Amino acid sequence: MHIIRDNKNFLNFFKKIRKRTTSNQEIEESVRKILDEVIKKGDKALIKYNELFDKHRLPIEITSNEIKENSKKVSKDVIDALSFAAERIRKFHEKQLEKSWQYKEGDITLGQIIRPLERVGAYVPGGKASYPSTVLMNIIPAQVAGVNEIAVCVPTPNGEINPVLCAALNILGIQEVYRVGGAQAIGAMAYGTETIRKVDKIVGPGNIYVAMAKKLVFGEVDIDMIAGPSEILIIADSSANPAFVAADMLSQAEHDEMACSILVTTSQDLAQAVKKEITKQLKRLPKASIAKESLKNFGAIIMVNSLEEACNIANTIAPEHLEVITKNPEELLPLLKNAGAIFLGQWTPEPIGDYVAGPNHTLPTSGTARFFSPLGVYDFIKRSSLIKVGQRGFKKLASYVDVLATVEGLQAHANTIRIRKSI
Repeated sequence: MHIIRDNKNFLNFFKKIRKRTTSNQEIEESVRKILDEVIKKGDKALIKYNELFDKHRLPIEITSNEIKENSKKVSKDVIDALSFAAERIRKFHEKQLEKSWQYKEGDITLGQIIRPLERVGAYVPGGKASYPSTVLMNIIPAQVAGVNEIAVCVPTPNGEINPVLCAALNILGIQEVYRVGGAQAIGAMAYGTETIRKVDKIVGPGNIYVAMAKKLVFGEVDIDMIAGPSEILIIADSSANPAFVAADMLSQAEHDEMACSILVTTSQDLAQAVKKEITKQLKRLPKASIAKESLKNFGAIIMVNSLEEACNIANTIAPEHLEVITKNPEELLPLLKNAGAIFLGQWTPEPIGDYVAGPNHTLPTSGTARFFSPLGVYDFIKRSSLIKVGQRGFKKLASYVDVLATVEGLQAHANTIRIRKSI
């Protein structure tokens, strides 16, 4: 783990964590080949890659009966937890609903029409691990927005689909699910095949191949964001419990070797105590080897002189998850400008947001919280401007249009005004 006490070391570390992106020429070329094959060969390409990567030749479509039967294998406590989470996620996202609106200026009517997207594709990871919570987080906002068709793609190693994932799909009533993952799944949803119809937007996280594929199909379809490895930044002072801080850093480090866990603190004593706690807690983690590698390369404790300085560092890094474990965390909120999600106080560990708090856990990474937002209902709607002008309104606006069109050298634009003025 990096111990950072000066600006030079911070800048070096900052450059290092920024390199954990999808900018990889070799991977891009591989993904382009996969996408081209999906475009040209459709289902045949999907079957080929299922056999190559997931070791099966099962039908691409997963039937609703298969989902229901798998769901029956899941224990009641897990079903209850998924249902509890789904209810809270739905309640939160219902607050994000937008309404169409319009207003009048005499006989000029202006407004904005809000409509849901017609068809959305959700990618659910299923390689190293299976994430039923991602099913809830990616699909519920689309349902709240009113999306009519939701198609789900999930990789199934050896042809098997995780029963808990099936339970999540069943709770949400999802009927259209496909046994396909990786860049080929993104290609299928973006371009369409014989079995999978083209969607309007693709959402959901995945590995670097999935992220690269989403980047390459953007424009053919919309995407939510290009998600990178997980990250957490914790601002803490001497009041923080070192065991809590260490546990929260490890909660991200166990995701994968590229995950980033950072503590920014004003307290030397806390820094030393957290280091000891991490060593202690690592001994009990099943994924200790992954967490160790993550902390070795992308873990850091940054010493600062003030909490204001800590906030400046947080704004520079723009982390996916930002925890504030200080004596008065609310006081720092006005200083925090860039973060995917902000968790205030020692009783708000990041996994609360991952699962049951209600806000979405699909968040901007790799500094993109400077301009991206968490996944939400707003990602599944489109807006159309509404303009209606009567004859009196036309007279009010016409001369200005004529002047501006003429200035821009667009004579035909100006003529649409002049021809009406001549009547």
